[in-house]
Amino acid sequence: MFKGYCFPKEIILQAVYFKLRFSLSYRDIEELLSIRGVTVDHATVQRWVYKFTPLIEEVFRKRKKSVISSWRMDETYIKVKGEWMFLYRAVDKVGDTVDFLLTKRRNKLAAHKFLLKAITNNGCPKVINIDKSGANREAIRTYNKRRLKRIRIRQCKYLNNRVEGDHRFIKWRTAGMLGFKSFESASRTLTGIEIVRMIKKEQVSFPMATYFKTFCSLA
Repeated sequence: MFKGYCFPKEIILQAVYFKLRFSLSYRDIEELLSIRGVTVDHATVQRWVYKFTPLIEEVFRKRKKSVISSWRMDETYIKVKGEWMFLYRAVDKVGDTVDFLLTKRRNKLAAHKFLLKAITNNGCPKVINIDKSGANREAIRTYNKRRLKRIRIRQCKYLNNRVEGDHRFIKWRTAGMLGFKSFESASRTLTGIEIVRMIKKEQVSFPMATYFKTFCSLA
C-alpha cells in the first residue's frame, strides 16, 4: 500500500489520522508536521487522505462488528463546492453506526441507494425508524416489494433523536473545514471521519491499545 512513497508509513498515517480525527485544515497539519521535523506540503497530505481512505475502509469493513437489527435512518446536510449535498446515515438502537452515503439529491432514489448499501454491508434489519420523510418511507417500501424479507417501517419522532444527535459529531468535524472542493473528495473524507468515529465507538474487532493504533492496524 505504501510502496514507492518518499515518507514512511507512520508519517503518512499520522497525517491522515490528524485530518480525520480533528477539525484541522491541511495547512494546520502541514504546520504540525513541521514542528515534528517533517517537511511536507499540505497538498500532499490532501492526496494521502484521498488515496488511502478507501483502502482503509476496505479493511475496516472486514473487521466491523455486527449491528443490532433495529435501525434509525436519517439524512443531514453537507456543503460541497458551495452547494448543499445530503449525507444519509443510519445508527442502530444503541447508537452504533450502521452505514452512510453522500448523495447529490434527497429523493427516493438516493434513499433507496443508501438502503441497499447499508443492507449489503450489514444484513437486513427487522425495523427501521424514520422521520416524516416520504422518500425514506418509499425507499423501504420499494425494497419490501422486491424482497421476501420485509422491513417494518416505524415513524416515532423521539426514537430518531439518537441518529440526529449522532449527526452532530460529523457536523462538528466538518464545520472547521474550508469546504469540500469536489464530491469525490468530500465522499472519501467523510468516509474516513465516519471510520474514526466508529473506532471510537469500539465497532472494530481486535482493537489495539489506542484509537490511533487501531486506525494504523487497518493499514
